[in-house]
Amino acid sequence: MTTPPAALAPYVASIVAYDVDLGAPGVHRGLPSPALTLVLTLDDPLDVGWSGDDASRRREWSVVSGLHARPAAIRHEGRQRGVQLALTCSGARALLGVPAGALGGAIERLDDVASGLRDLPERVGECADPATAADVVVDRLGRVLAAAGDPDAASPAVRRATASLGAGRSVGDVARELGCSRRRLHALVRAETGLSPTSLRRVARLDRARGLLVRAARARGRVRLADVAASAGYADQAHLTREFVELAGCTPSVWLREEFPFVQDVPAADDEDWA
Repeated sequence: MTTPPAALAPYVASIVAYDVDLGAPGVHRGLPSPALTLVLTLDDPLDVGWSGDDASRRREWSVVSGLHARPAAIRHEGRQRGVQLALTCSGARALLGVPAGALGGAIERLDDVASGLRDLPERVGECADPATAADVVVDRLGRVLAAAGDPDAASPAVRRATASLGAGRSVGDVARELGCSRRRLHALVRAETGLSPTSLRRVARLDRARGLLVRAARARGRVRLADVAASAGYADQAHLTREFVELAGCTPSVWLREEFPFVQDVPAADDEDWA
């Protein structure tokens, strides 16, 4: 993972130059996230669509997906190379020129979203490796940002509200803090992010749980799902499992086995206490 330069940090949450040998063709599950996703590929177009929705499937050299509350399905032939960025809602405005709300639940080609970046997929495709491609992307986005000046048109109050919801504050508390009705908060948050306040809270909570599970798997350790639930903000382990099934399309244990097949201690049964 590449750390975004300081100038891009408010707009780009992460940059990953990836070269992954998966051994055999398959389907990767893309989980909902509180960030927009921008992917530019080397070698082959990205084959992506919403899980269970064949009509949404498309093959593109560059893809932008807005915030969503359902899993994506990324089909591959066994190896994938490219650059993936997580953009904040401010990053959508600053770097793509559109509010994140306009892309909510959508999978779009970069060319169709940001005409000023139309040549970026081709420039990335000319790179010899993902690390070089990531440098090209960072340089180009830095130039876009410098030309944009102060691009974030969202009000500070709305930015605070979305940050509070992402951190787990209740919808009622955030509405009171903003001094508006829940209905007004719903309209503001959906316009800014593409998700309702409740969905934004759920997606952010799932992302926290995913992060805890990933850290445990990379450490080759085991973690009690009840502990993950408590740390991520769920009422209990059953709540965590229900939310994973609804938002990711599988249980936490199934997801871990898909993402980290080398972890020997992942339980075979979905209702185990350990992962």
